[in-house]
Amino acid sequence: MSKQVVIVGSGNAALCAGIAALEAGAQVLVLEKAGEDLAGGNTKYTAGAMRFAYDGAEDLIPLLKNLDDPRLAVTDFGGYTKTKFAEDLLMFNGGRALSPEQETLIGQSLSAMQWLGGHGVKFEPIYSRQSFEKEGRHVFWGGLTLAAENEGVGLFDMELAAFERLGGKIRYNAAVTGLMMGDDGVCGVRVSDEEIGADAVVLACGGFEASSELRKAWMGGHWDKAKVRGTPMNTGDGLAMATEIGAQSYGLVDGCHATPMDLHMADFGGLDLPASERKNYRKICYFLGVMLNANGERFVDEGENFRNYTYAQFGKSVLEQPGHFAWQIFDAKVDDLLYAEYRFHDAHFVEADTLDALCEKLEGVDAAAAKSSLESYNKAVNEDVSFDPTALDGKNTTGLSLPKSNWAQKIDKPPFKAFPVTGGITFTYGGLKISQTGQVLNKSGMAINGLFAAGEMVGGVFYEGYPGGSGLTSGAVFGQIAGKGAAQG
Repeated sequence: MSKQVVIVGSGNAALCAGIAALEAGAQVLVLEKAGEDLAGGNTKYTAGAMRFAYDGAEDLIPLLKNLDDPRLAVTDFGGYTKTKFAEDLLMFNGGRALSPEQETLIGQSLSAMQWLGGHGVKFEPIYSRQSFEKEGRHVFWGGLTLAAENEGVGLFDMELAAFERLGGKIRYNAAVTGLMMGDDGVCGVRVSDEEIGADAVVLACGGFEASSELRKAWMGGHWDKAKVRGTPMNTGDGLAMATEIGAQSYGLVDGCHATPMDLHMADFGGLDLPASERKNYRKICYFLGVMLNANGERFVDEGENFRNYTYAQFGKSVLEQPGHFAWQIFDAKVDDLLYAEYRFHDAHFVEADTLDALCEKLEGVDAAAAKSSLESYNKAVNEDVSFDPTALDGKNTTGLSLPKSNWAQKIDKPPFKAFPVTGGITFTYGGLKISQTGQVLNKSGMAINGLFAAGEMVGGVFYEGYPGGSGLTSGAVFGQIAGKGAAQG
C-alpha cells in the first residue's frame, strides 16, 4: 500500500521532496500556507541560480534549455570542483570543519541538478551576472554558471509542473498549525480544526526571517531592522511545531543570508511587482565602486572577493552602520557593468556631474567627510594594474587603513551616481538536526518517527556566510533526500 506523505510548504525544497516521494511510490499532498499567488516560498524571490560541482561544459550542456544559443561556442565555463566548493563553504565557517550537511550538499549537488533536469527543469547560463566578455569570449567567474529558465519563478513553475505530472496534489490557504502525534511518532498535521493523517510529514516551510520578533529574540543585534526580501510566510511555524515535540535545534541560530538592498524598498520585496522583478531591489555591484556610511567612511573592502562570496556578509555590515544604511558610489566608467537592478524603474539614486555635488546629495551623510574619503580613495588607486572584472585582478589601493583589494578604479568620470542601501535578510541558517535520510532528530539524537525536514528547516548547512547560489541547491539536495526517506519510511 502506498505511503501517504504530507509536505508542509511549496517552495523549491518542498517540491523536490514531493517529486522524490512520488518517484518512490508515495501519494503526496502539499499544504501551502499562502494563496496561489504567494505560493512558492522564497524560491520566487531568487534569481534561480544554483551552485554545484561540475568538471566542465560536458556536465552543463545536458541541463540547458537552449542548445542553439550561438554564445555557447564562444563561452568558457571552466570547472567547479568539489574541492573548490568545499573551500568556498569553509571560507564562511568561522574556523569550523565541514559539517556532515555541507559534505552532503557538495557530494550530491551535481546529481541533484541532473535529477531535476530529468524532470524537465531546464537551465540557462547566467551571462548577464556571472560572465564578462574578454577577447571575444564569454568568461564565467566565481563557480556559479547556471540559473533556472525564468529565474526563481521559472524554477517554481517547472518543479510544480513535474510534481503535478507525477500525480502530486497541492492545497493553498492551508496553514499547518500543529503536528499530530500517535504511539509511534508523527502521524499527520492539523490545518485549523482539520486533522490530516499521514504516514510521514516533511517540514519544508522555511525559517523565521519574516518575523521581526523572532529575529530580535533569536538573532539579536540589528536584525529586527532588516528588510525582508522574501516571502512574508516564513515566520518560524515549522521550527516551532517541531521543537514543541522535542526536535533538536541545530546550526547557527543567529546566522542568515543577507544582502544589500534598496533602502526605500518595502518589506517582503515588493509584493505589488511581478515575482520575476522582486529580486531587483538587491544592490550587489558595490565591487565596481565604493560604499560610504553616514559618517562618510568606507567600512568594508568592496573588492575583497567576487560578490558571490561577499554580499551575504556585506548585507550584515550595512545593517550594522549608523542608521542602518549606506550609499554605493559609482562613476560613468562602470555604468554599463551595473546589473539590471540599478536600472530598475523603482531604483532609488542621486546623480551629479561632480563628486562634491554628489556628496551634498547623500541624505544622512556627513558630506565633508564623504568628499575626503573619496579623495583619499582616488589618490590611493594603483594605476599600474589593469582593471579586469573577470578575475581577482589585484588592482588595489595603497596606503589606506581599509584597502580595496581588487577592481579599484578611480571614481573620476562623470556623471556620478549613488544608490542608498540597507541590509536585507533572505533566509535564516539555524534549523533542525536531521539524519542521513532526512529524518528529524530529537534532543537525544534519536529519529522522530514520521517527521522529516528540508530546505531552510535544515541546520548546519551555512554558518557565517554564504557562497551565492548554494541555497537553492541545498533545497534540492535535502528535499530529494527527505522525500525519498518519507516515502520509504
